[in-house]
Amino acid sequence: MSTKILIVRSSSLGDLVHMLPAISDIAKYVPDAQIDWVVEEVFQEIPSWHPAVHEVIPIAHRKWRKSWWSQASRQARQAFKEKMNQRHYDVVLDMQALMKSIWVVRQTHGERHGLDWKSAREPLASLFYDVKHRVEFWQPAVTRQRLLASLAFHYTYEGEPDFGLQRFTTGVEIEPYAVIMPSASRDDKLYPEKDWHAIFDKLTEKGLSLKLLAGNERESERAKALVAHYDNAEVLPRMNLTGVAQVLAKSHIMVGLDSGLTHLSAALGRPTIGIYSASTPVRTPLVGAGFTASLGDRGVPPSREIVLNKVEQALSL
Repeated sequence: MSTKILIVRSSSLGDLVHMLPAISDIAKYVPDAQIDWVVEEVFQEIPSWHPAVHEVIPIAHRKWRKSWWSQASRQARQAFKEKMNQRHYDVVLDMQALMKSIWVVRQTHGERHGLDWKSAREPLASLFYDVKHRVEFWQPAVTRQRLLASLAFHYTYEGEPDFGLQRFTTGVEIEPYAVIMPSASRDDKLYPEKDWHAIFDKLTEKGLSLKLLAGNERESERAKALVAHYDNAEVLPRMNLTGVAQVLAKSHIMVGLDSGLTHLSAALGRPTIGIYSASTPVRTPLVGAGFTASLGDRGVPPSREIVLNKVEQALSL
């Protein structure tokens, strides 16, 4: 008889990538685990990539929040409630521990697990769990999620993290291009243009073409301006996350700001260099089977020389 498990972790992109090794662990250590996952609809591709996920259950909390009391939002929430009311899970594991994830948890039937008062980013969330777990906050996100899952299901995990992304990496042929993610949701994450140009020059000297990612029209225009004088560069059109993953999986190297796509590159096992300036890599370092370098820290972006040295190191492997 299967153990029916509901994972609650709705966003964001990088956090969902960090979740994937915990799913691999559950599948490995919990006999006959049947894993469903509640996730924001814009990110539902990510859990669908993992072979151990039985069903992806999308929600639209971000959309609902903009018009919570509109008829469309109320109907969508009611449909979700009815769907959850028809199911019973052996374990409901909230791996987000926010009040918005508690809204989801409260619609479910099953033993509810989550972080305790001292571990949760929003401590009030802990009041809604049947079983509470202590996981020290200042640990890498991948480690934190693997620990929480192991406590909920009473196993001790071992080995390097397995992101379950073999569908992208098995038999793939690496191509001579570098993927660049120069944009971010916040301006304080940006890196100086002259330093990007030094990175582009280094990659070009190594015979690599440049493929730049952009999440919206503003980012696309910024990226185009950044590579205006590079004949070997292109700004990729908007594509779904699966399309981006396919591009990343074939790349020779990826250099990006601290963004979800940079973390996805590392998870795919590609040599990946992350540039941090508004967040700390102590909490969310790049993790993957390939070469990774998490450079800089909150308020202290890495120097051009450090980034170039790591690019050289990654390309020499």
